[in-house]
Amino acid sequence: LRPVLEMNELKPTVTFGGADDPITFWKRTSGDGEGRQIMAVLVEILELPFARVNKGRDDEMYVWPYLAELPLDKIAPAQLVDLYRLVTPEDVKAMKDFGGYIHYRLGIGPDGTWHYFVAGD
Repeated sequence: LRPVLEMNELKPTVTFGGADDPITFWKRTSGDGEGRQIMAVLVEILELPFARVNKGRDDEMYVWPYLAELPLDKIAPAQLVDLYRLVTPEDVKAMKDFGGYIHYRLGIGPDGTWHYFVAGD
């Protein structure tokens, strides 16, 4: 992913705490120590539909998975199945208790700029 990251004028946000190098951060935080587990998460969320937010505004964004933009207390059964593709039932309960989606999400601008790939609120 380094060539893709280097195409951006600014590095995408990968943690709310800040990281100098996304690749190093992903390797350090990945369950396998090599970053592959985080890349598996990226693939999984990209296989789901996206949500288009702030259409026509300067901060317009395509967000994967679309679930990150839905109120979890109102999602349909099929959407809940999509959520279970990403997280455990315990994680779903924690998200509902929190009041929103708190797993990984990816944001890309209409011009193709990668803005973020983060987990959390």
